[in-house]
Amino acid sequence: MAGPGENAGVISIGDGLAVAFKIESHNHPSAVEPYQGAATGVGGILRDIFTMGARPIAILDALRFGDPADARTRHLVDGVVRGVGGYGNCVGRADRRWRTRLRSGPTSGNPLVNVMAIGLLEERRLTLATAGRPGDLVVLFGSATGRDGIGGASVLASATFTDDDPSKRPSVQVGDPFAEKLLIEASLELIERGLVEGLQDLGAGGITCATSETADRAGAGILVDLDAIPRREPGMAPFEVMISESQERMCAGVRADRWPAGARGVHALGSARRHHRPGDGRRRPGDRRGWAGRGRSRARARA
Repeated sequence: MAGPGENAGVISIGDGLAVAFKIESHNHPSAVEPYQGAATGVGGILRDIFTMGARPIAILDALRFGDPADARTRHLVDGVVRGVGGYGNCVGRADRRWRTRLRSGPTSGNPLVNVMAIGLLEERRLTLATAGRPGDLVVLFGSATGRDGIGGASVLASATFTDDDPSKRPSVQVGDPFAEKLLIEASLELIERGLVEGLQDLGAGGITCATSETADRAGAGILVDLDAIPRREPGMAPFEVMISESQERMCAGVRADRWPAGARGVHALGSARRHHRPGDGRRRPGDRRGWAGRGRSRARARA
């Protein structure tokens, strides 16, 4: 029912039901900050599941660490295990660990943290990652945007880390599992009520990637009003807002005539509208000082 290119895979299991599943690694973030690195890995994989219209029913992980006699290994084990379990418990989905291995080798300084989530949905509730149609609204809702996670995808994906390299720590995202629980319920309610055309979670690249992906799938462009985006830190530059990887955020494609009803469902979480524009397939971020009918910058909305 859904495969490569979507947030998660979905297969039919009969009787009008389907299963959504996804597995990802969060190795380098966990090497830098074990607790938050592992916790946000769980949060991200859960969002991939309920974005498809599925309610998460299980979390699984496979962990690999180095020599247990090494002090750093013990530090990593403690943080990662608490991060995975703590986040899952707070959203009401206990972790089902299928394997943990400790031994000398390449994972001594950089653990392998693989997390999988599984969800259940009715086939008719399957929701894809698209912005809908030209003229629709794209709505950002969930947690406010901060500076945590800026450069996370580029800094943490392939860099080499040592104990004396604290410069990478700000790039590790900070998770809030209680906000995630609210996000799960709000997203599934919007889908159940038929108020969204599509859903996309904000992961690597933040707003930049989410708007590009949704616009590209819809074959249109997006006008992004940066002033409308809730922030939790003052003085953020426009580029920081665009690439922040703050957690527990979603964007939804909503028909303009259904937005008033949808707004009531996400008001308590905080939300911001981004106008979906037909035509040339470009993304235009801007603030109101330079809005006046055109954004302050333009970029191809190509995922």
